[in-house]
This record gives sequence, C-alpha cells and structure tokens, in this order.
Amino acid sequence: MGELILLRHGETEWSRDGLHTGLTDVPLTAAGEAAAIELAPVLARHHIRATFASPMQRAIRTAELAGLADVKQDPDLREWDYGGYEGLTTPEIRVERPGWYLWRDGVIPGDSEHPGETVEQVGARADAVLARVTPLLAEGDVVLVSHGHFLRVLAARWLRLDPAGGRMFRLGTGTLCTLGAEHGEPVILSWNVPAC
Repeated sequence: MGELILLRHGETEWSRDGLHTGLTDVPLTAAGEAAAIELAPVLARHHIRATFASPMQRAIRTAELAGLADVKQDPDLREWDYGGYEGLTTPEIRVERPGWYLWRDGVIPGDSEHPGETVEQVGARADAVLARVTPLLAEGDVVLVSHGHFLRVLAARWLRLDPAGGRMFRLGTGTLCTLGAEHGEPVILSWNVPAC
C-alpha cells in the first residue's frame, strides 16, 4: 500500500498574519513559494500515483512549485468555510465571543459567498476525498495539496476519529505529512514536517 501524502500550501499574507482564510483566494508570499520549491526533492523520492489539489491558487501554486505533475483539482479539498469569521483573527473573534474555539464553537454564517460550515460538514468532505483516493493507494502514493484545518480533519477521519479530533494535529504552512497503515490499521507516519 502506498502512502497518502498531505501538503499544506505555502505561506500567504493571511496565514502569516493569523487571518482565517477559507474561501478567499489569496496568493502565496515569496516565503510560501520558497517553501513549496523546497518540497520538490522530498516528493521526487516517492512513487506518486496521483495528485489532487484544492482549486484555490495557494494550493495549485504550491503543487506546481513542488514539482507535482498532472494535478487534478478537487473542490472537496477546499478549506473550511469560516462564514462570518472569514478574514478575522482569533483575537478579533474573541472580542465578540470571549473564549471562542473553532473546534468547539464553530462559525457564524457570513454572506452568500461564505455561508459557513460545521466541523461535521468538513468531515463529510474529507470522507468523500478518502473514499475516492484510498483505492489508488494500491498502486502507489497519492498526494493531496490542501489547507491547514481541512487536512487536520482529513487526518482525524483517516484515523477513524470524529472530525473535531483534527484539533489535536497542529499543521504549519509549507509542510508535509504522510498517512499510512501498520498491521492493517491507519496510522500517521509523519506529521508537520518542513522540507528542510
């Protein structure tokens, strides 16, 4: 069985500044592009069967700079829709909602372009992705290029945890993770590994 390789996109201005970046399509910073380029030699050592990426430019550009070919866009790999919290930092949200915690308290609805999602809805998208890509692992490694909170939920679902279990897996920008199996059971092989 191949490995499921997860790449979180490189740094953006919003991720650097701690803004919740769900459906807003922001580009990589120069540092984000450099981190993506550094992932290429690591990925070149793998027998990659297929690559899928979120349709957001920060994910597509990360895949391109990391040397991944034949990348298929998958809308289910998009980030959590933060609704009315899109573009806000946690301290800004806590002015109105003291003690707010995304994984416990969720989001409020936003405008028509940012209606918001529950953690269960994000989990359902992660389940759909896993159902499509798991059979491909019989032929080699599969790469998913996506976003921090979504990949954390996906890892939780790989491990058969509730979607909110993703809260336990901190994930930096421009990092690589691998999921696999041991004795037929799902495991994390590596997590939050920078290229260098």
